Amino acid sequence: MNILEITNFSKSYSKENKAVDDISLNVEAGDIFGFIGHNGAGKSTTIRALVGVLDYEEGTIKIDGHDVKNEPMQCKKITAYIPDNPDLYENLTGLQFLNFVADAFEVSEEERKRKIEDYASRFEIMDALSDTISSYSHGMKQKVAIISALIHEPKLLVLDEPFVGLDPKASFTLKEIMHEMCSNGAAVFFSTHVLDVAEKLCNKIAIIKKGKIIANGKIEELLQGKQSLEEVFMEAVRDD
Repeated sequence: MNILEITNFSKSYSKENKAVDDISLNVEAGDIFGFIGHNGAGKSTTIRALVGVLDYEEGTIKIDGHDVKNEPMQCKKITAYIPDNPDLYENLTGLQFLNFVADAFEVSEEERKRKIEDYASRFEIMDALSDTISSYSHGMKQKVAIISALIHEPKLLVLDEPFVGLDPKASFTLKEIMHEMCSNGAAVFFSTHVLDVAEKLCNKIAIIKKGKIIANGKIEELLQGKQSLEEVFMEAVRDD
């Protein structure tokens, strides 16, 4: 079953240049899908469109069968998005922010308490939740953003460069959570340029270059005859 379905999606910021040019891809339940490309290739544009932050005119994007443009609320209820540099409310404590997000998604008191305790313990920030977010390091803000994204059990978790700023233990915890989500029927779609992480973590990837998808499929199929994902990527993006 497709959790994310992008069909013939294009986005232009000017008449001369298409940031994303007629791309199509599907992310199924259980997929950890890596979206790979150089800076400026079109990764963030695609992600911002699919989470409803960026408007677009060409193509369709559906999340669990709901159209992002025509059914935005239905899509937002089942999606979580963590940008590469999350913007949190600095004057709130970590706990106040998490409760604010839980309120927005109508998560029950009992459920939010259980989830906050579980995830905050796993990310080792339980003691810091009573401090204001303005006092947090970048890594701590990233952890709070991750917990806030997981609090309503999204069907689709979308992340833009999720491992930047996380320490090795927190990165390992996030990977564990991704696997747990997908084993329960959710899907993860994330951009990265850390190819080693993508190769070990993802079951599918797409490579985007200058707004066009130039490789798309299961990791094991794309790796056939190649030593590593790095080799696949460098061969795919090599200029003609």
